Amino acid sequence: MPSGYALTVRFTLRDAQAAQQFDQLVAQTIPGIRTEPGTLAYVVHTPEDEPLVRVFYELYADRDAFAAHEDQEHTKRFLAAREELLTGVDVTFLNELEELSKRPGSERP
Repeated sequence: MPSGYALTVRFTLRDAQAAQQFDQLVAQTIPGIRTEPGTLAYVVHTPEDEPLVRVFYELYADRDAFAAHEDQEHTKRFLAAREELLTGVDVTFLNELEELSKRPGSERP
């Protein structure tokens, strides 16, 4: 049985100003996310040589934890405010192959 529920989200931003505004929006949202007990990892990346792209890796304890994250006021504000800054969003939901994984709490003898 999988240990968590994960996804990646690739955001393509409109322009450099939108990228700056998006980063500020994320910075305002992260304190709320840090208090979510079922959110195990919420990591924001920018790919090399793609300054207008942000990639999020999100790991939740389970689907219920993801649903709880989506229901938070800080998440709802983020989801609404981001729309005007984007030209595209690509979401990929992931199933963990636990026997091939290495992450905190998954150590085996």
